[in-house]
Amino acid sequence: QVQLVESGGGSAQTGGSLRLSCVASVGSGYSVNDLCMAWFRQTPGKEREGVAAISTGGSHTTYNDFVKGRFNISRDNTRKSMYLQMDGLKPEDTAVYYCVADRRWCLSAVLPTTDPVAAADFFRFWGQGTQVTVAS
Repeated sequence: QVQLVESGGGSAQTGGSLRLSCVASVGSGYSVNDLCMAWFRQTPGKEREGVAAISTGGSHTTYNDFVKGRFNISRDNTRKSMYLQMDGLKPEDTAVYYCVADRRWCLSAVLPTTDPVAAADFFRFWGQGTQVTVAS
């Protein structure tokens, strides 16, 4: 089994920065090195949407259009951790941010889609989420 725990959420002003972290705990039969990982977010009344994804070794990343140039995803498998550096925050970035993971290649799952439910359901493992609030 895989457990994901996020941290680093909080409040920021428009234009400010926050850094989210996700630590993975893996059970027998799993290795963090085998997990494709990503960040999703959700606001009340809206579907979950992909933010960014990173391949198992960290050499490949993808971003949804609305965060390109502002957010950066990274990971450190020695620490079983993934990060999301968020700069240039906007009020519309306010959401609960979730760390997600799956053993399959997942980078395309965070790209703009007409089926956000399927994109989110692709990921087997989810964290509990961390709130990010950006004041205008």
